[in-house]
Amino acid sequence: MFKFIGLVTSIFDGIVTIVGIADVGYNETIDILTGEEIVTCLILNVESQKVSAVVLTSDKYIKPGQYAVCTRMLMRVPTGEALLGRIVNPLGHPVDGKGPVSTKITRRVESVAPSIISRTPVNIPLETGLKIVDSLIPIGHGQRELIIGDSKTGKTSIAIDAILNQKSEDTLCIYVAIGQKRSSLRRISNVLELNKCLDSTAIVAATASDTAALQFLAPYSGVAMAEYFMDRGLRVLVIYDDLTKHGVSYRQLSLLLRRPPGREGYPGDVFFAHSRLLERAANLKNSGSVTALPIVETIQSDVSAYIPTNVISITDGQIFLETELFSKGIRPSVSPGLSVSRVGSAAQNKVLRSMAGSLKLELAQFREVESFAKFGLSMDDATKQQVNRGIKLTKLLIQKRYAPIQMDQQILFLFSALKGYLDRVKTELVIHYEYELYNYYNNSPYKYPLQGELMKKINNLDIHIVSYLLTHFTNIFQTVSLDSDW
Repeated sequence: MFKFIGLVTSIFDGIVTIVGIADVGYNETIDILTGEEIVTCLILNVESQKVSAVVLTSDKYIKPGQYAVCTRMLMRVPTGEALLGRIVNPLGHPVDGKGPVSTKITRRVESVAPSIISRTPVNIPLETGLKIVDSLIPIGHGQRELIIGDSKTGKTSIAIDAILNQKSEDTLCIYVAIGQKRSSLRRISNVLELNKCLDSTAIVAATASDTAALQFLAPYSGVAMAEYFMDRGLRVLVIYDDLTKHGVSYRQLSLLLRRPPGREGYPGDVFFAHSRLLERAANLKNSGSVTALPIVETIQSDVSAYIPTNVISITDGQIFLETELFSKGIRPSVSPGLSVSRVGSAAQNKVLRSMAGSLKLELAQFREVESFAKFGLSMDDATKQQVNRGIKLTKLLIQKRYAPIQMDQQILFLFSALKGYLDRVKTELVIHYEYELYNYYNNSPYKYPLQGELMKKINNLDIHIVSYLLTHFTNIFQTVSLDSDW
């Protein structure tokens, strides 16, 4: 049994060095007997003469000469339905002041990603409630879609909107906060609670005041909790906010563990750290799925930095947020030109997909002639019409935070824009037109007959009904807008 007992030789910056253990493995937990309490550590370095472990709780009682005992267990985390509606740390301990989490179910933090044989193609849409995302950069269940952009451009808001839109769906959500302020985390939990989404959401929090070890562990704990539900045929959305801070915490641990630094000071296996995390997102044949929305922060839109390039190459597309668009008031500040979804269009709503092609073309043509409008150059009537249409299409993609829009309403509004109904509306009234159109549609007797068809297909009769509804509403709106001061 002595091969399972070691001796602590040093403790510094949360790293414990232990000698004398002959039989121990990477990612195994180890208990240190301090005399005051049992401190759990995680083995991250296994060398010929010693092992190094990171302290997962407090290291104030650890001293050289104390005994360390192998647990013969890989790192595990609590999971199950009891975590929904709770805020827990990466070890599964509650931090929301609502008492202990009553679950006996645990799962390995590190596990092998689902095999190719067990997966099925992404074919079910995950609707975010954001017009620009659902129409131009669609996401499917089981996809890994990166949200990337500079600080304070609305990356977290897009992720929270996606969670809010799952309230009416059968999708559970897990939000992993890495290195954030506690005040920001509290604000997010308040938003979810106010919108009655917290009961179907679990929050895994490793805040800026927590150790680098907990910040490194947080996303793996989050996906382990999600896999429990996936294995039971449920759909789960996991947000990693954000992997830049996760990479920084892993770099800090690696340097303390004396691993050789590489590009930008990161260890050579930081790519593996993120790839083995994101590969666990999958759409399984038993209808269970884990969808990953990792967030990465850039500096001055530099996507060629180490972590952004790594995560871009791992994921199935990216939603790119531009600082320039944000400063212009175009929010969400998603760049239609630089953002892409590599598999989501296969799962997109068929009606929306048929219109999205026209929308992409119109926006691309507008970007080409936009510079002429900026410099005030003389333009022919066709170019003026193109610029006018492009400005209105850009306006219609603007959306308030925490206000996801149902898919049938998105389709109706996009149909009105692409079929020319907005051409008669002043540019500054586009947002009012949208708001009043939703009210008119929701109170219209045509809503329920159209709702199902808008989600499936529009046949000739339905196009006639939609055209009549939009024509009638646009005429009323024009009359009212001429007599009213908006």
